[in-house]
Amino acid sequence: MRKIAILPTLLTLGNGVCGFAAIAYASKIGPQSSEADQNYYFVLSAGLIFVAMVFDALDGYAARLSKSASDFGGQLDSLCDAISFGAAPAFLLLRLGQEWQKPLIRQSVATIAGLYVVCAVLRLARFNLENSPDPASHKRFKGLPSPAAAGCLAALAFLRSDLLSTRTGLDEPMVRAFVNFWAPMGTLVVALLMVSRLPYPHLTKQLLRGRRSFRSVVQIVLVVFVITLAPDLALFLLFWGYALHAPLRYAVRGLRRDPGVDLGPTHSPSMD
Repeated sequence: MRKIAILPTLLTLGNGVCGFAAIAYASKIGPQSSEADQNYYFVLSAGLIFVAMVFDALDGYAARLSKSASDFGGQLDSLCDAISFGAAPAFLLLRLGQEWQKPLIRQSVATIAGLYVVCAVLRLARFNLENSPDPASHKRFKGLPSPAAAGCLAALAFLRSDLLSTRTGLDEPMVRAFVNFWAPMGTLVVALLMVSRLPYPHLTKQLLRGRRSFRSVVQIVLVVFVITLAPDLALFLLFWGYALHAPLRYAVRGLRRDPGVDLGPTHSPSMD
């Protein structure tokens, strides 16, 4: 290795730094923290995971533009993803579970968090073996991509804060009870989806490449508007909808017992 693409490398390292910062800020959440501090650090930690996703998308885009995709970039990307989309979301789950008082439940949550990290690392290791340096030919993810899985957990942290309750008047204890119930169960689901073979569309590539109809532009604008209006609820629905649509689609087709249905190509992603 003699030369390294500077811009894609810096973007990839920005991804890893955001993941580390997300862990650092989540570690400030504790039983002694005030309610305002907990909400602040939950939002900040989750926000850093989302920023890491932006870096993760931009480094691949920059590598394609500069025609500098390489094995080194792929390995570095996976290492940073293991921090931002493996360790950071799992640690965030532990902070979400601090309100559970029963030791058995806390141990179960810690076990699920460990399983999530294991599945994320296995997902990335499989990606390293199956991925080719040229990302142009990849159209689908094989299994739930690790950034989307991390987004599911980060969206729960957003939902856990009082932002939604303040704007909509929803009962804050009810929202937190839902998060407390769904966080461990949902994490277990997305962990298993990461190591599955279910095909997921590459949304970033579909949105950024080629021309789109006027209707598609209007839909994108509406999605951005909804996210701006109610980011916590919108991100929750978007990420969990993306994560669960593939197994639900597979289950519905299985119930129909149509052996001729093609679930689509299962090429590995350009970014994992």
